[in-house]
Amino acid sequence: MIFLVKETIYNIVKYKASATSQVAGGQIRTVMNNIPQHVALIPDGNRRWAKRRGLPAMIGHRQASETTLPKLVDQAAESGIKYFTFWALSTDNFVKRDKEELNNLLHLIEVFVKTRLADFQKKKYRLLTIGDLSKLPESVRNSIDHARQATCGNNGMVLILAINYGGQDEIIRAINKLDKNKTVDKQSFSRILDTGDIPNPDLIIRTGGENRLSGFLLWQSEYSELYFSDRYFPDFNQSDFELSLKEYSERQRRFGK
Repeated sequence: MIFLVKETIYNIVKYKASATSQVAGGQIRTVMNNIPQHVALIPDGNRRWAKRRGLPAMIGHRQASETTLPKLVDQAAESGIKYFTFWALSTDNFVKRDKEELNNLLHLIEVFVKTRLADFQKKKYRLLTIGDLSKLPESVRNSIDHARQATCGNNGMVLILAINYGGQDEIIRAINKLDKNKTVDKQSFSRILDTGDIPNPDLIIRTGGENRLSGFLLWQSEYSELYFSDRYFPDFNQSDFELSLKEYSERQRRFGK
């Protein structure tokens, strides 16, 4: 009897704490009506994840690119998200990381794009990039260009990789494109940013326990909802991602009204 009472109380609390649920593939998944159109992610904590396990930093980056990221990309698409932006390499990373680690990061980006292309085609994902790709090695640029061209006709979720990207750098590059003889407004300036006609992110997630954006999507994040997770990115799993979407769905966005 005591067990039944405890179980009943647990079920009531669980019901009140969650949205409607459905069973899919043997797992209970939360069903939310308010799904963000565009989710952007700052994957922090790869090196700390590896260090905690006594492993080289490269292992943390590899776990992130080969295991964590592909699962989250699929989950985002299955959740109904239309745009998913992933900060793969910042401008500060590009300048400040030692040469060996930077080369490893660039190699992982190239491998990710090459090995996931067939899957992108199968699932109709479209690949876009933001950031200054002109400074990347030719082989990496060529792999990215090939994947972008190959997926340009796909009508599924848009996956945006931010590579050698920084918000301040993006704005400076945009300013240098301006016609000094024309008046600029928010809309026209937005169109010459890397993101162009991509809608601003509704939700920005940062893993790794740091509560800042570090210049990520500096212009575009004006009214973005922010979600910070203490988990290192390699450990950021599908349940964690779903929890971030659930919290977003419970927020009321006013856009300055």
